[in-house]
Amino acid sequence: MDHTALDLSLDAVALTAALVDFRSESGDEKALADAIERELRALPHLTVDRHGNNVVARTHLGRAERVVLAGHIDTVPIADNVPSRLDGDGVLWGCGTSDMKSGVAVQLRVAKTVTAPNRDLTFVFYDNEEVAAHLNGLGHVAEAHPDWLAGDFAILLEPSDGEVEGGCQGTLRVILRTEGERAHSARAWMGSNAVHAAAPVLARLAAYEPRRPLVDGLEYHEGLNAVRIEGGVANNVIPDACAVTVNFRYAPDRTEEEALAYVREFFDGCGVTEFVVDDHSPAARPGLTHPAAVAFMEAVGGAARPKFGWTDVARFSALGVPAVNYGPGDPLYAHKRNEHVVAERITRCEERLRAWLTS
Repeated sequence: MDHTALDLSLDAVALTAALVDFRSESGDEKALADAIERELRALPHLTVDRHGNNVVARTHLGRAERVVLAGHIDTVPIADNVPSRLDGDGVLWGCGTSDMKSGVAVQLRVAKTVTAPNRDLTFVFYDNEEVAAHLNGLGHVAEAHPDWLAGDFAILLEPSDGEVEGGCQGTLRVILRTEGERAHSARAWMGSNAVHAAAPVLARLAAYEPRRPLVDGLEYHEGLNAVRIEGGVANNVIPDACAVTVNFRYAPDRTEEEALAYVREFFDGCGVTEFVVDDHSPAARPGLTHPAAVAFMEAVGGAARPKFGWTDVARFSALGVPAVNYGPGDPLYAHKRNEHVVAERITRCEERLRAWLTS
């Protein structure tokens, strides 16, 4: 098989398999970006731009609305799960099948076959989603060419098991440090134990009651958890430093500033000597009240669910573009060795999007 070219005339399942076999771990997406750019430039109804390993293709038909279909082309490291394999039960196995080359295949099929959509379309294929936020290709495009991402509504084809997931929760990671004084553990009274000093932080977390607010009709479930604790010098030394890393997953009715203020207040009086913001990505509201979103929900059917994780819909929300997650993959199998996608869901996702964009 030629692993430098793509055939967009393949059906969506076969195209997913081809994309899976086209290795593109985070940081190594250039060859796939090249192939996608080459195929899209051959389509006369699209104009194509590129920034780094990020490819943006657009129609310019003068429609009343513009819809953005976006997906990342990178995967987590391959774990002996390439090449792809389609079994007799209609399940496609392999790295990226769920997250999110099945969604990318749907994007490419729509770009190839929907030449006169009822809404102008923008297709975004971006790199480095699975790694640190500062490497994220969609963020780079948003910073360098925000006009490329302009639209009335955006659909991120992240795995959502074929159901619409509105918005996303924000994620805030902070490091809480406590201090002590080193001493020999045989003479502990000569020092002060920094790990013990972190006990009020852990007690406060253990007593935390999650908030479950309704936002635009969807119920989100917040979470505040210790995800790492570090401290200790040697087995016979009283530690003089301890750090507790805490992750706050918050609903989209909070701003970044409100989320940070809440966490600061939550740990007030716990003896924390240093409060460090390690990472912060904002939430995004569901955006389901926009007319394009209403029409989209009517076309795909079902009931929208809240997105509990963080996705790049937040980047579109920051640009003033309401966005949802809708992709054929099952998020429960993302990043796993046994990652897979049900073939029928890929086909159904493509059919529903095509019907919405051509009716």
